Amino acid sequence: MSEKTKYMTEPRESATFDRHTLAEIRRAADTGIYDIRGAGAKRKLPHFDDLLFLGASMSRYPLEGYREKCNTSVTLGTRFAKKPIHLDIPVTIAGMSFGALSAYAKEALGRGASAVGTSTTTGDGGMTSEERGQSTKLVYQYLPSRYGMNPDDLRKADAIEVVLGQGAKPGGGGMLLGQKITDRVAKMRTLPMGVDQRSACRHPDWTGPDDLEIKIKELREITDWQVPIYIKVGATRTYYDVKLAVKAGADVIVVDGMQGGTAATQDVFIEHVGIPTLAAIPQAVQALQEMGMHRKVQLIVSGGIRNGADVAKCMALGADAVAIGTAAMVALGDNDPKWEEEYQKLGSTAGSYDDWHEGRDPAGISTQDPELMKRFDPVEGGRRLANYLRVLTLEAQTLARACGKNDLRNLEPEDLVALTVESAAMARVPLAGTQWIPGANNW
Repeated sequence: MSEKTKYMTEPRESATFDRHTLAEIRRAADTGIYDIRGAGAKRKLPHFDDLLFLGASMSRYPLEGYREKCNTSVTLGTRFAKKPIHLDIPVTIAGMSFGALSAYAKEALGRGASAVGTSTTTGDGGMTSEERGQSTKLVYQYLPSRYGMNPDDLRKADAIEVVLGQGAKPGGGGMLLGQKITDRVAKMRTLPMGVDQRSACRHPDWTGPDDLEIKIKELREITDWQVPIYIKVGATRTYYDVKLAVKAGADVIVVDGMQGGTAATQDVFIEHVGIPTLAAIPQAVQALQEMGMHRKVQLIVSGGIRNGADVAKCMALGADAVAIGTAAMVALGDNDPKWEEEYQKLGSTAGSYDDWHEGRDPAGISTQDPELMKRFDPVEGGRRLANYLRVLTLEAQTLARACGKNDLRNLEPEDLVALTVESAAMARVPLAGTQWIPGANNW
């Protein structure tokens, strides 16, 4: 053994140029194109796991589990709408388009949400008869692309969500590759079959909040002021966006953090644009409070909601409800290990499959392939989703009772502490074991 070999250490991987980064450089050099994928940010970000609840002990009085009631209902759209939406649980289904998802998947979302008394949302691409038929409460998205949009469907909706941005790609549009643009999808979107489609990043008929106010009034005229008007923004300059949305006349504001998913967009968007959901909520709540509109204009938060703890923490920070997308797909059966062999054939694995735009989802959920779609049972999928939504609600109730609250919306920032300096500063709650909120006060 040489003297040099004797003292050699184990090879070290660079933290900056790690294996994924090196692979991406090689892929870009080989192909000359940027990466497009679905799902949300894969980097580790400050999130709800960095917060803990302060359960009742001596200084607080807990409620007895399952004996003492804890209300979970919420009414959305009380500001101007003649017919606000009443939900039995504060967990809604976020917008996911027909095109990105199969018609059976949209039907299952409607079945599951209706079974527990909550709402679904159409997504880009228009309203399907399957989803409208199974959703007792359906929110119609009004997007920059205008794909599938028509006044008749607007009038069929229980609410309208004007989408200005999405957490995974604020400032950018989505994509639907030609593999998924079947005859039905093409007709609904007025597109040629089999041709790649890119959604617009801004609405074609207004340029700012004053114009948006006019557009909202037009939508109210179309619907005779019956239904709530939501405004959805991707979390970036959340404080200012929320104030402008309130000024424009929104009944409900949806804030989508960067952990939110997407059917497909550039990877560089997903990983490098926007702010974490945790950081966006206090900004939105502050804006509403300063305008005297907190709880008058309802706040829905989305982007990485996974369990009842996440739901309860959003509400403790000031949200009225949450919306789920990726978690709902998993509940339906997406990324299920039973399809592992087929995920492997696609160069992926269960739990990591994110090429939903390619249209080859083995689970039959994010596809338009007739043979793959047959694998998915919308009745069973709806049952699974309903079970998951019930569990989320029960978990959130359990935490609220432990904090002595008989209504999920009575949870408050005082019930939370943070585990890291970053999460304490973002959520504006004390670092655990201290009274210190970084950036807000001194030790």
